[in-house]
Amino acid sequence: MSQLAEETLLELLSQVRKGESISPNDVAKAISRENWQRELPKVRAVIVGLARQGRIELLRKGKPVDPEGIKGIYRVRLV
Repeated sequence: MSQLAEETLLELLSQVRKGESISPNDVAKAISRENWQRELPKVRAVIVGLARQGRIELLRKGKPVDPEGIKGIYRVRLV
């Protein structure tokens, strides 16, 4: 996993109110404003890893989803 992506994700999550979520795009843009799309695979890998550990939760349409095989639009929040 990318250390920078993990640190950025957890920092952004620490700044939102309990129960609120952020987009993976927010994390990628915080890492690289100009080339954020290139950061998305690293961010996604970190998100899946942390979700498997039970440290964060993935949401689709506001409901928790399994991190395995996630696709489409999703958001992330602290457990």
